[in-house]
Amino acid sequence: MRELLLSKREPNRPAPGPQSIDFPGIGPVRFERSARARRIVISIRAQRDVRVAVPRRTSMKSALEFVRAKQPWIRKQLAKIRENEVHNRALAEAFAATDRAAARRRLTDRLRQLADRHGFAYSRVILRRQQTRWGSCSRKNVISLNLKLVVLDGDLIDYVILHELAHTRVHDHSRKFWAELDKYVGSGKAMAARLRQFDTRWI
Repeated sequence: MRELLLSKREPNRPAPGPQSIDFPGIGPVRFERSARARRIVISIRAQRDVRVAVPRRTSMKSALEFVRAKQPWIRKQLAKIRENEVHNRALAEAFAATDRAAARRRLTDRLRQLADRHGFAYSRVILRRQQTRWGSCSRKNVISLNLKLVVLDGDLIDYVILHELAHTRVHDHSRKFWAELDKYVGSGKAMAARLRQFDTRWI
């Protein structure tokens, strides 16, 4: 009934507020009017929260039709999220069983090896368990690494370390930075996309 009512709204009249509609195999999809959106945009958060930003002058009927057409893509993304959640839980269990002192030695040694190999200089390293980031580099070239890195694949560990080492030369994420990083990891943005599969909060 709600879907029928929505489809009958006048094309340019905005809906009064956010509305949620259940789609088979997907669950609730939240439609929200957006003054900034220039086109219909579907976003899926890690909690499997599906939201649709609907431009002010776009009819809800058009938004519903768009989501219907995108259902296979949405299901695929939700399946990826579920798979990543399972993988992250397994990594969390692995980290819980990790020898923290050994983890510190491994990451510190690898940082030193990569810095020496590629001619980087840093002032010191800080290792701790973090919830929001895998690593960082301060203006004074102090590198912080997340202890949880030890449960990731070796090439991802190296990517994070080299990402922070590259920041000792370029302290931003400009094209110059990515060009510098690509010298050592191939495609930095491709590696960054792989890393985004893992959520530090789950580990």
